[in-house]
Amino acid sequence: MKAVQVTGYGDVDTLQLVDIPIPNPKENEVLVKVKACAINNTEIWMREGAYGTGSKSGWRPEGVNFPRTPGSDISGTIMKVGALVEESMVGKDVVLFPFTSSGKEGEEHISEDMSFIGSEYDGGYAEYVVWPAELCLDMPLPSYEESAVFSVSGLTAWHMVKQIQIQPGETVMVTGANGGVGSLNVQIASKVFGAKVIAIVGDLNGEDRMKELGATHVLSYKSENLSEEILEVNGGPIDSVLDVVGDALFTTSLLVLKKGGKFCISGSAGGQKTDLDFRTLYLKHITMYGSVLGTREEFKDMLKAIAEGKIKPVIDKAFPLDKAKEAQIYFKEKGKLGKILLLPEE
Repeated sequence: MKAVQVTGYGDVDTLQLVDIPIPNPKENEVLVKVKACAINNTEIWMREGAYGTGSKSGWRPEGVNFPRTPGSDISGTIMKVGALVEESMVGKDVVLFPFTSSGKEGEEHISEDMSFIGSEYDGGYAEYVVWPAELCLDMPLPSYEESAVFSVSGLTAWHMVKQIQIQPGETVMVTGANGGVGSLNVQIASKVFGAKVIAIVGDLNGEDRMKELGATHVLSYKSENLSEEILEVNGGPIDSVLDVVGDALFTTSLLVLKKGGKFCISGSAGGQKTDLDFRTLYLKHITMYGSVLGTREEFKDMLKAIAEGKIKPVIDKAFPLDKAKEAQIYFKEKGKLGKILLLPEE
């Protein structure tokens, strides 16, 4: 089968298209023919060594073993099952819950042995992938492409919203609102949990589309008076921030939060380190959350909301598998709206 492997830390030249054998499922696994795989920051940061290199580069302490096939947002069809898996699963169209864990229910994402597909296991930049049968769930939508864009970014966004316990009518600021996680934060916060959303983007040309996704207000981070604009459109301080940017908007976020406000971060594309005056936290009684991925129950709740039409797929562009380098380069460009896909059969 054709697969794209990361051969080590570095730029996109470390991505190599190879021919390797189709994997065989173990007794509790299934073989999935990959129909679509969406791109996430996760596999790019892993390749670039942003999580560290050597023994601390992956989700596990021992780090990534190269070569590794990346890709964690996967939809496809089950072609073969292991000895302990019901034969009736053959032919099912599924999406893959993106990690294994021995953590108890509700704490799977914070278990010490949490291991991620595309980092600790070979992932979806390939024609086939093997995965535990119990972690393969029915596709929420008829389209492989549309079903593939939710697994990691959607679960991350859903868990972020759940952590800050959004109540109907509260105001939430979403940074990076045109990206994969951000665009889902907008939808989940507004259309599932009933919040008012202030979406922060770079280019206001996409304002109408952001409002279709559920944003009440759309502002540009390029504004010289962003904090004043946020306070003005909301009529005062906001309740919560859902952030995927990091340093670039951190000061603004703390400034516009109300006393007792909540700040949840799950990404740092705009800077991984920041200056923090602790007095701001304790004098304003701000609660901070670090967040990544979520629980199996949250994943199922998200798939139900997608199937009910409450959350819509947002896709920017699709590439064939052999254009993985170009796809990752495009992914890092600014001004996109939604997810980037790899299609093995293109």
